[in-house]
Amino acid sequence: MEVIKGKELQVADAVYALQMNGEGGVNAISPQCVASDEKPCWLHLDYTRPESERWISNTPVLPDTVREALAGDSVRPKVVRVGEGTLITLRSINLNADSRPDQLVTVRVYLTDKIIVSTRHRKVSSMEEMISDMQSGSGPKNTGRWLVETCDALTDHTSDFIEDLHDKIIDIEDDLMEQQVPERGQMALLRKQLIVLRRYMAPQRDVFSRLASERLPWMNDDDRRLMQEISDRLGRGLDDLDGSIARTAVLSDEISSLMADSLNRRTYTMSMLAMIFLPTTFLTGLFGVNLGGIPGNTSPLGFGVFCGFLMLLGVVVAWWLKKSRWL
Repeated sequence: MEVIKGKELQVADAVYALQMNGEGGVNAISPQCVASDEKPCWLHLDYTRPESERWISNTPVLPDTVREALAGDSVRPKVVRVGEGTLITLRSINLNADSRPDQLVTVRVYLTDKIIVSTRHRKVSSMEEMISDMQSGSGPKNTGRWLVETCDALTDHTSDFIEDLHDKIIDIEDDLMEQQVPERGQMALLRKQLIVLRRYMAPQRDVFSRLASERLPWMNDDDRRLMQEISDRLGRGLDDLDGSIARTAVLSDEISSLMADSLNRRTYTMSMLAMIFLPTTFLTGLFGVNLGGIPGNTSPLGFGVFCGFLMLLGVVVAWWLKKSRWL
């Protein structure tokens, strides 16, 4: 690749414009600096900002096939070789305020041995953490290690989110053991988060595995080994996701069963109450007709005797139902 000078990497509204110093630290990209294998430059852009969008569209640093990909619509994770560089699309857990973690953030990266151009719209917390390490002098020293640490940070956040979902499932299982049904919509949201995460993390695991197996010139054997470990770790997380999805299906069946049992108990109770009061309802209806000849209608004790008889009849019916083991 031809020489890339710092003046070609000047973007006024860049989120970060840094050059690695080869010792784990970074400096701002100056117009006089030159990107090299030992000191690659990193541009981190928000592709919706005007200057960044203009730079992506017009800079000669990027191949034509990369421009649209860096500012395009969100797609599933993938890796594509483009000439001397590599275009990688990754997904990150959304840790931004007023957002759900399963509303994943997309990160697009174009890498060569000399430059790294990454784009996003919403903030990526894992990159913010890595930039903090680089500014403190403990960050990556080259392009290959930058990619490894980025993927490692993304996977850490994914693993933490999977653990959170696992803990929620355990809490729901404990509540069900005590006959407590979760709030309406809680189980649906949990299953949605599991399925969305499974959908995007499976191809991301494949991306990590491919990066570990391909002989990219800016990745050494240690980088490839670490990338394979990251792929294996994400694979274990996917196994946990599969298990969690199966457990939520069992939980949904158990919740449906509990709700059906509760409804059946209420229906049965109402039926028993109706049976207890059925004879008394018949008698009150019979004696309530407005016709002559009703027994006791001329006696001052007739109403009290009739009420006592109804109470006795209700007790007898309840005793009979209890003896018949219906109550």
